[in-house]
Amino acid sequence: QVHLVESGGGSVQAGGSLRLACAASGYTYTAYCMVWFRQAPGKEREGVALMHTGAGSTYYADSVKGRFTISQDSAKNTVYLQMNSLKPEDTAMYYCAADSSPHLCFLVPSPFLGNFGYWGQGTQVTVSS
Repeated sequence: QVHLVESGGGSVQAGGSLRLACAASGYTYTAYCMVWFRQAPGKEREGVALMHTGAGSTYYADSVKGRFTISQDSAKNTVYLQMNSLKPEDTAMYYCAADSSPHLCFLVPSPFLGNFGYWGQGTQVTVSS
């Protein structure tokens, strides 16, 4: 059973930066599809960024391209989301998700449509104008 714990959320002003972390435990496979989602009050869940931990390939939502970067530290079983140039519309609860089916990282038309089996509890990001 994979257990995911997010951290790093907080409150920042527009233009600021935050780095979220998703620490994973209980890995039994060599590669996972790791995803960051977010959900704002009254809005649908939105995929933000994902990474195939084996291949290192990444995918971003258009709304965050050029501002957010997903990365991993394999030794720590941790995936990060570096968020720069934050905007008030980035305000949301951010969730980390994972699945041992790496093909989910390559779904069309969007890998964010996959059914991910493991989820963290979320970390709140608030961006003020």
